Amino acid sequence: MNDDNGVVLQLGSGFQPYREYLVRGAAARSGLWLIDDEPATWQTPYLAGSSVVVPLEGAGLVLDHAGLLAAAEAVARTHEVRGVCTYDEPSVIATALVAERLGLPGLTAQGAQGCRDKARTRQALTAAGLPQPSFAVVTTAAEAAVAAADIGYPVVVKPRGMAASIGVAVVSDPAGIADAFDRADSSSRNGPAEYHGGALIEEMVDGPEISVDGAVVAGEYLPFCIAHKQLGEPPYFEEVGHLVDGADPLLEDPELRELLRAAHEAIGAPYGITHTEIRFTSRGPVVIEINGRLGGDLIPYLGKLATGIDPGAVLVDVARGLRPQLEPDHRTCVGIRFCYPPEDCRVVEITVPEPGSAPGLVEAHPMVGPGASVRLPPRAHIGRHAYVVCSADDLATCADRLTAAAELVHLKYDALNEPEYSGRPW
Repeated sequence: MNDDNGVVLQLGSGFQPYREYLVRGAAARSGLWLIDDEPATWQTPYLAGSSVVVPLEGAGLVLDHAGLLAAAEAVARTHEVRGVCTYDEPSVIATALVAERLGLPGLTAQGAQGCRDKARTRQALTAAGLPQPSFAVVTTAAEAAVAAADIGYPVVVKPRGMAASIGVAVVSDPAGIADAFDRADSSSRNGPAEYHGGALIEEMVDGPEISVDGAVVAGEYLPFCIAHKQLGEPPYFEEVGHLVDGADPLLEDPELRELLRAAHEAIGAPYGITHTEIRFTSRGPVVIEINGRLGGDLIPYLGKLATGIDPGAVLVDVARGLRPQLEPDHRTCVGIRFCYPPEDCRVVEITVPEPGSAPGLVEAHPMVGPGASVRLPPRAHIGRHAYVVCSADDLATCADRLTAAAELVHLKYDALNEPEYSGRPW
């Protein structure tokens, strides 16, 4: 860690098994000051200091923007604050507000809103004439039915301000539109009030889907990690795995790069780190969504394993307004596969294979402990009990190795016989 008085502020830290590698990489690049909703624990060895700002009371996770701004200004009175960053979805807008208040580079508040609010994303891309699915913003099930009929089935129904495909479903005919709207609408009520209620109805576009983690510095868009998504069974969009090729030719594809640059210009993102989802359709690549932070699901970690590019270091460089170094020191293929139970369950025991016990197996970890309840869509999302990571020389072999390794994960469980579940959707 640097021993001078300069720090980069980090808002939010997340789940240690998913995010510690980012904190480690960021701290190796700069002094790091964490502003989080709980006192630092596992984060402490990486930090120059930390502050706690408790979320506001009410339904869902609603951050105290005024408190976060005050905490940032307090740090700035005793330290040279050189940047502000986050990889935490709920903190995206707060991070932009702090950057603007302290005169630091980063997503503008407008750009952050354009990422968090999927309706704003669609409207900005429409104004710029960029390719995306046809869409409508609706507030009732009746409006959803009219919009779906106008767009044409099948359609995708999604909340305005969630992430990780929570509350998202494809609907094939009018009989399912009301239930899908209700799920999206109720899912939206677990976040900030400005995204409560209503849904987007979107054209279901064909083709494979990728995500692109990229840096934007002074308007220049720089992709550094492309992940090929593996989705679960319809009608939901549960992401069950990802494959990253360190030598992916799409990283240099001129049409894709221009689309990504133009999309970020349209939403107002001259600086920042984003996670953009693109689907390759019969009419070419279209933008599914833009998120104002690094990807989840350990995607940036896969990118690090595949190329050596440290996403934590990239995060800090961009927060300081610096053009990051994105030259890989190696190129290989790495993937992750998440393991789901066959039914809603309470975990008794999970055993995972040791690295090297299957071809290409790099890591295997449980994600929950004994006694945890794990539920499947539509009752909940991200109901995973373990994951495996494998490497290979090509994506097809990597996918096969992930399948074989996942079969070596063993779950003992008791079935949950609850007809309804009224808790959070994840």
